[in-house]
Amino acid sequence: MTSETILTTIDALGRATLTMNRPDVHNAFDDALIAGLTSQLKSLEKNPEVRAVLLAASGKSFSAGADLNWMRRMADYTPEENLADAMALAELMQTLNSLAKPTLALVQGPVYGGGVGLVAACDIVLAAPKASFCLSEVKLGLIPAVISPYVVAAIGQRQARRYFISAERFDAAKALQLGLVHEIVADEGLEQAAERLSRILLNNGPEAMAEAKRLMGDVSCGVLDEALIGETAKRIADIRASSEGQEGLSAFLEKRRPSWVPA
Repeated sequence: MTSETILTTIDALGRATLTMNRPDVHNAFDDALIAGLTSQLKSLEKNPEVRAVLLAASGKSFSAGADLNWMRRMADYTPEENLADAMALAELMQTLNSLAKPTLALVQGPVYGGGVGLVAACDIVLAAPKASFCLSEVKLGLIPAVISPYVVAAIGQRQARRYFISAERFDAAKALQLGLVHEIVADEGLEQAAERLSRILLNNGPEAMAEAKRLMGDVSCGVLDEALIGETAKRIADIRASSEGQEGLSAFLEKRRPSWVPA
């Protein structure tokens, strides 16, 4: 699928690449881009042929955060319109964060504001050495409210305390240290690294990866008590009995590839 602001491709192995395509404004968010990304992510999630989703951006920047023209329009919104607008961004972040497919962000350049939220909501983040990051909201008298759960989950409360209020710009090496980025790769190697990692993901059970993502979210928010211990035991028992679990165990014992691994 191709549109003016979003490019979506799906290759023969089921890897979907979702590319923000507003390079003239450094892939800044506006209501149309937010709605388009949300719609495309939901469509890819429902597509059984899609095994992994790569989030990329065209041009020099990954995302400059909020679009200036969009912010000018928001200045005249009613409180109800402002809330609806914020909820649309919240839906995008939650859709990406909870997507039942593995997600990889390919960060080739600067990321500001809400763009950092997109990065934090992805499962795996690859960054070029020239990538940089900034939670810039307080510079505008705003706060990173909608993206805060995902950024805090990625870098921890202690680091968020600093960068939420300082709005300091930090480089890819610092992002790696903070846990926002998983790997720094040479500029020319970003797509190659995505190719390598996505092929690793294709070796894994699709349903198992979706359940593993759901497990991480539930366990990280839970209290380690008997109820949680019992729930984790139930989940492994259920997936062992599932058709995918049975296929995976059979393939291991029979020393063959499971059915979901590409030939």
